[in-house]
Amino acid sequence: MSETYKRKTVAIIVVGMAGSGKTSFIQRFNSASHAKKMRTYILNIDPATTKIPYVPNIDIRDTVNFKKVMKDYRLGPNGAILTAANLFATRFDQVISLCERRRNEIDFIVVDTPGQIEIFTWSASGTIITEAIASRFETFLFYILDTSRSNNNPQVFVSNILQAISVLYKSRVRLILLLNKVDITNSKQIRTWLSDFEKFQAAFDKVSNSASELGRSIGLVVEEFHAKLSLIDISCLTGEGFEDVFHFLTK
Repeated sequence: MSETYKRKTVAIIVVGMAGSGKTSFIQRFNSASHAKKMRTYILNIDPATTKIPYVPNIDIRDTVNFKKVMKDYRLGPNGAILTAANLFATRFDQVISLCERRRNEIDFIVVDTPGQIEIFTWSASGTIITEAIASRFETFLFYILDTSRSNNNPQVFVSNILQAISVLYKSRVRLILLLNKVDITNSKQIRTWLSDFEKFQAAFDKVSNSASELGRSIGLVVEEFHAKLSLIDISCLTGEGFEDVFHFLTK
């Protein structure tokens, strides 16, 4: 680790809709941190993933067999993911102990969560894991938003932002909105909707005239949310914006 880098270990819990780029973010972040001679400790808590482009330091799949959980409990995929996460959470004190023993050796603890965001954010296991990490380390929630899907699409934008708001208020951990895939499209429209209530209202009304009052209510919530939010443009494909991510974490 760099002699000038004295910051205490920071934990990052990565969440977002399926396909937003959570795992790609972790792969890029891990590579970039190594290039900076910073050390990252990765926790994979997605029991159903088959291939991940990094080597996790702690992997739920080493503890809980997803397919066996499906068979033993006669569950579908989502139920099995939830049950596997709950089983893992009962042993999470051991994970915290391992992380604490390495506190002086690592700069970042990064947590890769299941693709189905609600399984982590609205489950008992998600709450246990988040609270356990936040009680020991300075912790941030990184919400990955797919700009290519949300840009110029108020309905997708609203779905993402309401999900992010619910995560923020349920976890009470500082949330950072990472606007991913800016190599495909810029984030100008999304930033405008977040900061300008009237422009968001006009865009929402165009796609849902019958829900104008709902749009107005959502717009007010989004405006308040924006005031508490940090936004960073990134591209997990090209690496754009990752210097800003590290600057944010180490300032």
